Amino acid sequence: MTRAGMQIRPIRTERDHERAVARISELMSARPGTPEGDELDVLATLVDAYEAKHQAIDAPDPITAIHFRMEQQGLARRDLEPMIGTRARVSEVLTGKRSLTLDMVRRVKSGLGISADLLIGMPAKAHGLPPRASRGGKVSSAAPARKALAAKQARKRA
Repeated sequence: MTRAGMQIRPIRTERDHERAVARISELMSARPGTPEGDELDVLATLVDAYEAKHQAIDAPDPITAIHFRMEQQGLARRDLEPMIGTRARVSEVLTGKRSLTLDMVRRVKSGLGISADLLIGMPAKAHGLPPRASRGGKVSSAAPARKALAAKQARKRA
């Protein structure tokens, strides 16, 4: 579980986090059951715990969630009219000028599969803040850590 005498240590600082993510990138091709595979599993767990504590991802506001789902499903604004109302009403909702009503939330939840809890949340524009699309305003460099953790969990299920 060590490399050239390096010992795995708790991740306490952003610098520790960056080092662990870099090492995870090096270990991505490690086979399970090898010392490198074990090191990858441990580092992925440590990075995940650090990120959960220090870099929590806020839920997107309702408008961002709707835009994201529209993009995922290749939908246009007119596809939202049965769920939200007229073309003008869809425009008002998607620009943040009008909030979703309870009936709209029900129809959007059913039509797009977005959680009602997420749709009921307050839009970022109401706070005067831009919608958040990243961790704490910065892009995470921990994609390899998440990938490694997912691989670890898949191995446990197998």
